[in-house]
Amino acid sequence: MSGAFGRRVALVGLIVCIASGAAFAQRGRNRRPQLDVEVQGNTPYDGRFVFVRLKYDAGFGRWGNHIGDGGIPWSHDYPDGEVHFSKILEELTLLRIRTDGSNILSIDDPELLNYPVAYMAEPGYWGTTPKEAAAFRNYLLKGGFVIFDDFRGQDWDNLQYQMKVVLPEANWVQLDGTALVFHSFFEIDHPETLAPPPIYGGQFVPSYWGLFENNDPRRRLMAIANVNNDISEYWEFSDTGISMVDLTNEAYKFGVNYVMYGLTH
Repeated sequence: MSGAFGRRVALVGLIVCIASGAAFAQRGRNRRPQLDVEVQGNTPYDGRFVFVRLKYDAGFGRWGNHIGDGGIPWSHDYPDGEVHFSKILEELTLLRIRTDGSNILSIDDPELLNYPVAYMAEPGYWGTTPKEAAAFRNYLLKGGFVIFDDFRGQDWDNLQYQMKVVLPEANWVQLDGTALVFHSFFEIDHPETLAPPPIYGGQFVPSYWGLFENNDPRRRLMAIANVNNDISEYWEFSDTGISMVDLTNEAYKFGVNYVMYGLTH
């Protein structure tokens, strides 16, 4: 077994061990193990990799004002999703990782420029303002990378509309297994095979779309959209056994690849 191949096999096994945790007993969505860390709020920039979750005013729909599942759309899967994912990153990479939570930033917060990778949940409910659009455009053109996740159906229409406000000249390109982002750490040759989490009942077909500098797929990818999928749902419930371990494992691989791509391009 070659060193590189052996390392990849070992890392996959490590993901399964970490992510499954106490997952061997099936549990309901409302019967959650407690996180083994005390989740902290925003922390000042100190050079570590920090999971950055973008917040926005939900322009569409009615939601509770609490943060987390069932609350404000941008907060879905918080905080378990990023805490679990950050632990995976810490175990698999040599990066210095914050593992006790995330920084929640507005799209037009100047602090966002300190963080090369950002995540947005439920962009179907996002409505940008001119000020936010200008700031977000600046972030992306200066080297920022954004992950859009946890949306489906007509949400995709809204995301395309909002990003036309941010980057009027940019056109979405469908990504397949040849895209560099799917080979930045793990080899994901067939990204379309990661099915949405079981809560969606198999009714959605996932696809992956990107925005490139100058609309050139040979250049830097600035944004990726997990259309009809919800990889952070897998991360959030990876310690419950709700989803099969191999699917959770794949969802973590997507996240690791996205971060490593964003940090190196």
